[in-house]
Amino acid sequence: MTTIVGIRFKKVGKVYHFDPNGLDIHVGDYVIVETARGIECGECALANREIEDENVIKPVKKVIRIATETDLQVARGNEQQAKEAFDICRKKIAEHELDMNLVSVECTFDLNKILFYFTADGRVDFRSLVKDLASIFRTRIELRQIGVRDEAKIVGGLGICGRELCCASYLEDFQPVSINMAKDQNLSLNPTKISGTCGRLMCCLKYEYDGYHEMQKITPRVDSIVETPEGKGTVVSTEVICGTCKVQLEGSDEAPKTFACTDCCVIKAGKRKYDKNYDTDELDILEENTKLIASEEPEEDEKHRRKRNKSGSKKTPKIK
Repeated sequence: MTTIVGIRFKKVGKVYHFDPNGLDIHVGDYVIVETARGIECGECALANREIEDENVIKPVKKVIRIATETDLQVARGNEQQAKEAFDICRKKIAEHELDMNLVSVECTFDLNKILFYFTADGRVDFRSLVKDLASIFRTRIELRQIGVRDEAKIVGGLGICGRELCCASYLEDFQPVSINMAKDQNLSLNPTKISGTCGRLMCCLKYEYDGYHEMQKITPRVDSIVETPEGKGTVVSTEVICGTCKVQLEGSDEAPKTFACTDCCVIKAGKRKYDKNYDTDELDILEENTKLIASEEPEEDEKHRRKRNKSGSKKTPKIK
């Protein structure tokens, strides 16, 4: 067993494990820790606890100290400097006429690095911008391009349900979402109705999917021929969550009757049917873009990143 404490560096961000270093840390306490980005100030999300060794990603870095009032003042000062850096960077982007949208700015606790997060349609040559920012702030500058799902998580907003975006309110990680989740829940496959504010498939498609998936194992498909307590019939419609189906009995002129799915024995299964009133290509693009899940792992140095990309790249063989 290993004693750990969970630290979060963003309001709704991933929780990282650290060694409490003999300190009794409670939820809500602010601590100073060392990360891959440098010295950071984070909030305790999980108090001291013991977990299995195999569930710990080693090496586990130690907590330096519990944040003092001076540390908290420094952190608030860094937030104010990040706001000023945001305005300066946006002006520099306009001066260089770069096709990029600045989303947010973060400063490390020791001001060893300032990170600028932006979105863009393609690759952007921001070398001249980095030089200008480095000459202004006299510290290490890093520009990081993020996706639209990350942008929605940082900026926030309201979803089509009228509530605050799930990713900005409580979701720590993005989960993969597929078109099949909408199909299995009998939802409209119109991209405008199943897309979130970010333009990707809505995260809430995954919430009830497991329940639908389990219930569909006992729910006969529409047009299936089933044996009911009152005789054979054809399934007209189903209520997956209720666990019932309406069956039109053979040789009966009465309205379809409702039976529990567990009381119906499938003799011949009907074919799966989907709504075809949608653009297949548009849905495929939507699903593929949604699979690009954002990562909140600690950033690595640019030098190490280039070295890793260079060593991991493979040359495409020429076709003779």
